[in-house]
Amino acid sequence: MARPLVKVCGMTRMEDVELCVKLGVDLLGFIFHEKSPRNADPDFVASVKTGKVSKVGVFVDQTADEVIETMDRCGLHAAQLHGGQDSIFCWKIGPDRVIRAFWPAAYSSPHALERDLDAYTEVCGHFLLDAGAKGQGGTGRTIDLAALQHIEIQTPWFLAGGLGPDTLRAALAVNPPGLDFNSGVESAPGIKDETKLREVFRILAELE
Repeated sequence: MARPLVKVCGMTRMEDVELCVKLGVDLLGFIFHEKSPRNADPDFVASVKTGKVSKVGVFVDQTADEVIETMDRCGLHAAQLHGGQDSIFCWKIGPDRVIRAFWPAAYSSPHALERDLDAYTEVCGHFLLDAGAKGQGGTGRTIDLAALQHIEIQTPWFLAGGLGPDTLRAALAVNPPGLDFNSGVESAPGIKDETKLREVFRILAELE
């Protein structure tokens, strides 16, 4: 299998940004949610220059206009929507710029999840399948991979939820097009662990 896209979320320090870019991360995530211990300062995000690496903003309770304003101010390439935003909200942001989060555990069956994903196919560039409940993130909980083995997802998607060196190989078994790392590569909330990040990329190099 080809190496999935790699996104590292919850960035708060320039040294972590620089390490991730050096290792070959494809996307960097910055959380704009005051209740999160990884809440990012917009001025910091605006100062981050990543070259070819995409910058993603994670939003929970902002309006569409507020999301667009922050994207423009901070030079973001995409908005990751974690508040259960509807299809009209996604259209306002621009389908090619939206990564919308879904929580498989919140659905009664894999088929119910598949129906919801199908309803958002035309308004999202990517999906993100996360562990836990709506609005959460970086909890360290792992997603139930069995729920993903019986559905077909047409839109490119990221797998999230407790991903790190110890859980990566199991996650790769469901062939995710993208992987989203956060708490599983940290030493503390918002502080990335260089050893864990390097081990992740060592494992991924086995796919190449």
